[in-house]
Amino acid sequence: MRKKILILLILPFVFWACKENSLNLKICFNQVQGLKHGNRVIFEQNHIGSVKRLFYSDEGFFIVDIAIKKDFADTATEYSKFSIITDPQNQENKAVEMIQIQSGGKLLHNNATVEGSSETSILFQKIFGGIENGLKDLEKQFEQFSKDLKSIPETEEFKNIEDELKRLAEEMKRSGQSVRQKIKEEFLPKLKKEMEKLRKRLHEFGREDEMKPLEIEMEKIQKI
Repeated sequence: MRKKILILLILPFVFWACKENSLNLKICFNQVQGLKHGNRVIFEQNHIGSVKRLFYSDEGFFIVDIAIKKDFADTATEYSKFSIITDPQNQENKAVEMIQIQSGGKLLHNNATVEGSSETSILFQKIFGGIENGLKDLEKQFEQFSKDLKSIPETEEFKNIEDELKRLAEEMKRSGQSVRQKIKEEFLPKLKKEMEKLRKRLHEFGREDEMKPLEIEMEKIQKI
């Protein structure tokens, strides 16, 4: 009897210690798709936590309480996105997947409330985020080349830009229509301006022909 009483007295402290050693978050979802208490939380195929509680709020959406293990707490940042997926290790179960759409960012604090995402919206952010960063890198390359043109090798550096444009084309082919349209309307005009600046600088040094491969790749991109 004493042993049972002792266990009952210890259990609350054990529970409290477990909570203190984990990062607790509240994720808001419109649907839970069969997610249950005890289902896994995963990040990059790692089991980083579990679902502790689910309930339907007065505001008309589901709140999913999750606990992330202490060792993985620093992976949850303002750039973390959470979605409900089929557990890759057990097709009969659901899981909460956390992904990072951007590196860095402030760490999420304990008991923070985060808006959940759908798998589709996260996929869009993954694809478009990568393309957007690539485009920004290209803009910087064009700008820097235009400034330092005298020292640019006549083949290697321009080949690097050509390869980047090819990579952008491949990314666009894998993306949906809305992503391609956004790239064409918002980002390609910027790249065209940088290319025109570079063309003028090349003309000054009698190297305008080096723009031809880049122009060919840009034409391919516009036809996608």
